[in-house]
Amino acid sequence: MLLLQHLLQAELEKVYQIVINGPEEERTAAARILCGASLTCGWNVQEHAVHLVLKLLSPPAPPDCRGPVSHLVANAPLLYAVLLAVTSADIVHVLSLYGMFPEVAVALMPICEVFGSISPTVPQTSNTGEDISVYMVFSCAFLLLLKLWKFYRPPHEHCMLGKGAPVGSELTLEYLLLLRNNRLASSFNTPVENSAKENGQYLGERSSVIGSSLPQPLIPVKGQSPGALSLIAQPVFIDSFPNFNAWYRQHKACIASTLSGIVRCNPLHQIADKLLNMMYRKLSKGGTVSSTTGTSASSSLSNSSGSVGEEASLRPMLPAWDILGAVPFVVDAVLTACAHGRLSPRDLTTGLRDLVDFLPASLAIIVSYFTAEVTRGVWKPASMNGTDWPSPAANLHNIESQIKEVLAATGVHIPSLTGGNAPATLPLPLAALVSLTITFKLDKSAEHLHGVAGPALESTAGGSPWPSTPIVAALWAQKVRRWHDYIVFFSSRTVFKQDKHAVVQLLKSCFAAALGSSNSLVSKLTVHGGVGALLGHGFRSHLAPGGMSPVAPGFLYLRTYRAIYDIMFIPEEILSLVVGVARDLSTMETDEHCGQTGKSAHRLKSRQLSLAVVMAKVKQASTLGASLLCVTGGSGLVQILYQETLPTWFLSGSGTKPKSEGSVSILEGYAIAHFSILCGACAWGMNASSLSTKRAQMINYHMGFLASALQQKFSLGCEHATWKAYVIGFLSMMITCAPNWISDVNLETLRKLAIGLRWWHEPELALALLERGGCRAMSAAAELVMS
Repeated sequence: MLLLQHLLQAELEKVYQIVINGPEEERTAAARILCGASLTCGWNVQEHAVHLVLKLLSPPAPPDCRGPVSHLVANAPLLYAVLLAVTSADIVHVLSLYGMFPEVAVALMPICEVFGSISPTVPQTSNTGEDISVYMVFSCAFLLLLKLWKFYRPPHEHCMLGKGAPVGSELTLEYLLLLRNNRLASSFNTPVENSAKENGQYLGERSSVIGSSLPQPLIPVKGQSPGALSLIAQPVFIDSFPNFNAWYRQHKACIASTLSGIVRCNPLHQIADKLLNMMYRKLSKGGTVSSTTGTSASSSLSNSSGSVGEEASLRPMLPAWDILGAVPFVVDAVLTACAHGRLSPRDLTTGLRDLVDFLPASLAIIVSYFTAEVTRGVWKPASMNGTDWPSPAANLHNIESQIKEVLAATGVHIPSLTGGNAPATLPLPLAALVSLTITFKLDKSAEHLHGVAGPALESTAGGSPWPSTPIVAALWAQKVRRWHDYIVFFSSRTVFKQDKHAVVQLLKSCFAAALGSSNSLVSKLTVHGGVGALLGHGFRSHLAPGGMSPVAPGFLYLRTYRAIYDIMFIPEEILSLVVGVARDLSTMETDEHCGQTGKSAHRLKSRQLSLAVVMAKVKQASTLGASLLCVTGGSGLVQILYQETLPTWFLSGSGTKPKSEGSVSILEGYAIAHFSILCGACAWGMNASSLSTKRAQMINYHMGFLASALQQKFSLGCEHATWKAYVIGFLSMMITCAPNWISDVNLETLRKLAIGLRWWHEPELALALLERGGCRAMSAAAELVMS
């Protein structure tokens, strides 16, 4: 098998050499081969193929290269073929699995900078006879780059995401570059700052890709001349690309505030007028729009007859960066004109589609503008009546009922989703966005457009008032009937964005599925749940005879948690579920087994259930809870658990039943201890790591809370048996499984804990705790032994 893998890699290397050094008519075909089955299906050579494709995005320059511009432009057919193939959703998923997003982003930024900075000329012709323009190469690279990070995130998500943000929500362009630079620094075993400083690229001294030569690579790159452009072995920053940086700043400004708060630049408005003239050349002068928002300007539009030559002359042949800078003003002007009745919805959609056809990269600016404007709430709703805007009435009720069925199958029951007899309406920007997207073709040539518009449309509809999502889903289901089940499933996820109670029900369903799906307590212990029942077999609509098959609750949660805005309540809910499982397991005996009448017996019976089985179920529940918590919020939610949730639970006695039997309280305390240890281990690790500083802060805080409670500095609201079981269980597992945590605890805190354990007649545990404290705790250990 290993020999076969080496042979296949050697064959891929031969194909790569054809791409780099082969005849011009063979290079594009060889590039498509590398981006084909070997990348998507060849699991044994997939990693090698990924690295080769990454090298294709940064082709080596010939020795006689006069600069990065001529070098990349000369490779336009090759780059276009690679970009078109890599834009596929399957290949993007493969790149994500191998963690190559940061490296791909670094490879794409020079392409965007170069092709977006030159004016379009006569299109080049590939060996397949296809005309390749500068706009096409730029748009493919630009849209692919934007797919790697969540550029479409609306402003309210920026405000709501904090230390408890879902894992992956911090995926921004700066974050991708930081990851890549940190990997580079790790490979050289030197800090990124030192590497940048040695190359003259430190903060304000970072050189530009255009107009100046970049520093030499720190390591030789095979196949590259010493003077070639190479971003492989040096840190990369956004301000190394001036045109890209200028657009990026404008993009963030447009998201943060309305266009009225941005200084208006005359050149941009002139370009915007030219674009409006191109988009609405066939309109009469009485219905014109201009880039001056809210005004009518007949000089902005032509009254042409639409001849081919005149249409070509109306197209501004400007660099792509200049056009992208003017697009926000264009979109704002046409949306305002539509809101005031000076532009019909059909003409609005047609004009935007002409703009996207002219420069596909403009779709990203249209999407970001619309998603930002939806959250501002200043636009009147648009009636989706089938006259002005497309109507979803044909299958809206069916979509809503199927969303409710999908949720009910996972144990989530919500009130009626239907809006009654009220007419279907959408916020005006969302109506314009969905009307634009349903005009795109459904073939391979438009896949790069769907990859950008799809996630943004789903996010915007999910954040809008209900029933925006069913309306958007109904419109798309009418357009693509074969996507019906897929659209319904993804639409069901948006319910959890707006309803915390639905999230709680889904978490309960996850625990019920993992421990046993029946409501009977006995069957929870006899019917095996496990991972299979929790995650199921994914989305299998084609296997169900009557339509969609039910999805497992764990699978639905994994596809949903990133869409939940406010996740700060999840640690408390998961903790309550873990404690509830422990309580149910320890109260399974009825009065028939203990000889009582009318009361439940709160103790375990060995003849019905062994203690080993109960402990195994408790560990399973706590492991599931820790997994869900860490997946949802990572170290941020674990920090909230240690700082807020656990202290509040013990001080208030949340969910603790009064006068519980000892077995109930002890099992609850052990379940909480096991859950807490697993959460900390998943978030910060057991051994020394880069997260040791944060771990030391959290462990010190929590251990200080334990020590203060042992010294009775404050009263606890929970059962004493629960508290004692938690402290002993937490410290025992820390000593056994995570001794490195103890070395981070203050000595005085360890001393107080040891004294408290001695009061509880646990001298062996107290001595073991001080032993793990190292040499600094020797005196405290000696005092403990002598006493």
